[in-house]
Amino acid sequence: MTTVTAPGLREARLDPRALGAVTAALAGDAEAHDRDGSFPWPGIRAVHEAGLLTASVGEQYGGRGLSARETVDVFLALGEGDPSVALITAMTVAQHTLQAVTPVWPEHLYAQVLHDSVQRPVLLNAVRAEPELGAPARGGLPTTTARRTAQGWSVSGRKGFATGSEGLAYHLVWVVTDEPDRRIGHVIVPGDAEGIRIERTWDHLGMRATSTHDVVYDEVIVPFENFSGAPVGTVPNNGAVPGAFALAVPSLYLGVAQAALAAFTTFARDRVPTSLGRPIATLERIQTVAGEAQAQIVQARLVLDAVAQQIDDGRADAAALGLVKLLASRGAIAAVEGLVAAVGNPGLTRSLPFERHLRDVLCARPHPPQDDAALVAAGRALFT
Repeated sequence: MTTVTAPGLREARLDPRALGAVTAALAGDAEAHDRDGSFPWPGIRAVHEAGLLTASVGEQYGGRGLSARETVDVFLALGEGDPSVALITAMTVAQHTLQAVTPVWPEHLYAQVLHDSVQRPVLLNAVRAEPELGAPARGGLPTTTARRTAQGWSVSGRKGFATGSEGLAYHLVWVVTDEPDRRIGHVIVPGDAEGIRIERTWDHLGMRATSTHDVVYDEVIVPFENFSGAPVGTVPNNGAVPGAFALAVPSLYLGVAQAALAAFTTFARDRVPTSLGRPIATLERIQTVAGEAQAQIVQARLVLDAVAQQIDDGRADAAALGLVKLLASRGAIAAVEGLVAAVGNPGLTRSLPFERHLRDVLCARPHPPQDDAALVAAGRALFT
């Protein structure tokens, strides 16, 4: 296979100072986009300028890839700034990671993606869930179809929970073909193709700026080469995610907990009740709450770092990979819940960031592997 390269890809800036600057840039707009659910283009552009959207492009394509440890660092920083931007970024990073491991894009089309990515953010995502199907990780066939025509594949169906929908340059749509021997897989659909309609259905408790709307595909025509499926029943609905990327989502939610703790320390230093006459940060009760949150965050970070080291050393433990998201998200949620409880009424007031951090961190739970699936898999492994 001819190697596709993209000279001039932005170099990812991964040092702590550069990542801290991205965190600050994202945080400046996070509240506004949370309030109105608007697409967070300023944050996406900041991530693009820092070279992070293409940080996982493989060496064979002119990139350098992301180590597991770097993945943790990047998504902790993005999640602390704006987890909605972090999640949209994660979807694009995932597609570049997968392409480096198991290529599915036509060479010329992926070359175009990389060429365009030098100048502007090019967002990618696998669009898989459906209203009837639910999450594909639970099994079942999609109702979205790819029908063979003289012009190419005609894609029709409705998808839900399409993160980044309004900004996607390409949708990788999970479909089943209408062939006698049906195939299943992702068909690559340009975001500006005729027949695509975004329905703004995302009205969620948290992660409100992720643009996770429904998408309707009405006889969208794409070239035959944009689909390379496999016979139904020969591939799992949820293929294995490269180990390093498995740490991205739990890391971004731990970043939310870090943001909540930073807000709590500022609040406690500034809050001086007249009855006390000094900042509440001087109270042992408040110090204990902050210490407990820090303990939860450190514990989750140690898990992420340990698993990242295993992955980078080539000795990833399947059981640890299956549980890392559960353990990290539990720690993040517990930390934020404790902080909000200690703040009291102000913690649920929209003029302060605590309620936003709480709403966002609770959204960790629906991401696969969901807690029950992770625990069943871990328990079953003990009996085999």
